[in-house]
Amino acid sequence: MSCSRWAWLRAGRGFPQCGVWEGHGHGGRHWGGPEGDEPEGGGGGGFGIRRPLRFLAHRLGLDETQVAALARILDELKIERAQADVDRRRTVSAWADALSGDPFDAAKAAEAAAQSVQSTQRLQNAVVQALQQMHALLKPEQRALLAYLIRTGKLMV
Repeated sequence: MSCSRWAWLRAGRGFPQCGVWEGHGHGGRHWGGPEGDEPEGGGGGGFGIRRPLRFLAHRLGLDETQVAALARILDELKIERAQADVDRRRTVSAWADALSGDPFDAAKAAEAAAQSVQSTQRLQNAVVQALQQMHALLKPEQRALLAYLIRTGKLMV
């Protein structure tokens, strides 16, 4: 990579709000590479990268059967994360309702907090189940590489 390209990349990382980088129409940061991987919540996948299935299939060297099974696992996890997001919005709304009343509705706020805890627990259980299914699906060397990706922050669960 040329020196001017490095300077351009460094400047873009410092100012991601300045818009789309040349050649990357999805907006925001893009941390190049054939996988299309992005660190720390790159959007969409719930695994901290934009296209977790493609990224994992490439990085772990998955066969077609493994890709199909992993697609199902990630889809289930994506649905659970979407439900958790809906639950979070309901909790925030209930807290706002409790606050706006006169007097403060402590029972409503406590109920919303309890529902938030239950939603978080459901999501945590779904993540553990997904990891367990991935463990059963992957070969030992693939599991080791997946653990490395998670440990180093390249892949966020």
